[in-house]
Amino acid sequence: MSLIAEPAIMSGKTRVLGGITVSDTPLITRAMDYAETHSEPVLFNHAVRSWLFAVRLGQLQGIVHDAEVVAIGSLLHDIGLSDQFTGHRRFEVEGADAARVFAREQGLDDRRVQLIWDTVAFNSTPSLAFYKEAEVALSTAGIALDFGGIQYEQIPPDEMKSILAAFPRLDLKRSFTDSVCRIIKTRPETTYDNFARDFGERFIPGYKAPSTVDFLMNGPFDE
Repeated sequence: MSLIAEPAIMSGKTRVLGGITVSDTPLITRAMDYAETHSEPVLFNHAVRSWLFAVRLGQLQGIVHDAEVVAIGSLLHDIGLSDQFTGHRRFEVEGADAARVFAREQGLDDRRVQLIWDTVAFNSTPSLAFYKEAEVALSTAGIALDFGGIQYEQIPPDEMKSILAAFPRLDLKRSFTDSVCRIIKTRPETTYDNFARDFGERFIPGYKAPSTVDFLMNGPFDE
């Protein structure tokens, strides 16, 4: 990622949300409204905190990025967990497609739409997302911070307190686990090659994912 001084990252109208100064555009407002409409409160708060953490990490580390793309990708990253966007594919892809439809309806160009799709699709795979474009990597960093505390120490304690007060966690650990376990019970075929597999093996009796080794060994080849 390219680095610049903090003041050059954010231009135009801003507002303070949860103690963090963020870009304030009609597009971001529409994304927030869309996320709130299509998310349970616990997931909406998680999405907003993820965005605020991404913004603050970007400010502290001087990361050049498209503020609207980071906002939309972060705010919509878990809409695939909503019943309104369920499908036969892993929830990140269902969510990414929904986010792409939203972004196109807002008139975003193909490049920005693709960055948003990638953010949502890769949000639970930081081992890949951290090496993609700044917007994808930064959004994923904010999501990972709120999910598992990665880079928790980078956020000043008073700012962390303000974010959590404005957008409380609402028992996120249990609620998120319940959401993923519902998917495992109803659509197990979408969970075998992603992090949902971990939840299945920990919480769902009888859950057994196919092995990648078996795919290789049972392939239709002579050797």
